[in-house]
Amino acid sequence: MSIVKINVLTVPDEQRETLEKRFGARAGTVDSSDGFEWFELLRPVEGTDQYLVYTRWRDEESFQAWMEGPMKAAHQGGGGEGGERPKPAASGSTLWSFEVVQQAGPRKG
Repeated sequence: MSIVKINVLTVPDEQRETLEKRFGARAGTVDSSDGFEWFELLRPVEGTDQYLVYTRWRDEESFQAWMEGPMKAAHQGGGGEGGERPKPAASGSTLWSFEVVQQAGPRKG
């Protein structure tokens, strides 16, 4: 079965739009990675300032290969004025890891 990685990002109110725009600008960069199965950026509705970045992978090796390749490259480049790297939108980050042991989808009728 697949594995799920959830990156919990603490995002102050004034940085929410910045975070969402940055993810939007990178849309599609993970889609072609070997072993990638799913992505969702989850915006908090109430009671928290934490966004969840949900990704699902075929296996741990696929996730690690993406972390060491495309993801690392995307986070190292400059892009701001004068070649400076933009300030992070999140003030904190925690990575949760899960194995999928059961799953269900809508019934086809």
